[in-house]
Amino acid sequence: MKKNLISIVILALLIVNIVLTAIMMFSVTGTSRKTAALVDNIATALNLELEANGNGEEAQEVVVPMSDIATYDISEKMTIPLKVEQDADGNDGDPHFFIAVVTLSMNTKDKDYKTYGSEEAMQSRESLIKSEINDIIGQYTVDEARNNQDQIRAEILERIQKMFESEFIFNVAFSDIMIQ
Repeated sequence: MKKNLISIVILALLIVNIVLTAIMMFSVTGTSRKTAALVDNIATALNLELEANGNGEEAQEVVVPMSDIATYDISEKMTIPLKVEQDADGNDGDPHFFIAVVTLSMNTKDKDYKTYGSEEAMQSRESLIKSEINDIIGQYTVDEARNNQDQIRAEILERIQKMFESEFIFNVAFSDIMIQ
């Protein structure tokens, strides 16, 4: 008789547990839906979207098949002086440098690739490209250069595309980066 009584108590506790779990699940599900709707409304109100260049235009990622990509490496490793930080007393800090090999990715199927994309054409304009790269990277302090490399690449790409008045160059990459 004792075993049957214990079995009945266990069964009753099991049913109570199932009922309480179901109540808790429905209450948490409703609350999480309301929270998700609130976050969605706030994001919509603030118009939070991922932006490539921060000026309200949506990012357009160029997808080029590997067979249509040609690269151009700037002939030598670039050493670019970074903007000098001033401390609270107005004293200039130590000079810092951004050292990297810069590679430009070009779309061989673009209409302007035949005009500008040849090795000779790129070499003849290399000093102009280096000047644009120096101007952009030189605006950053050492901490900004470390933390904003994607933004630096995007700015360089935008300036080079503007310089060529074409988008046949679709990516800028850094390798062997050293910031000191």
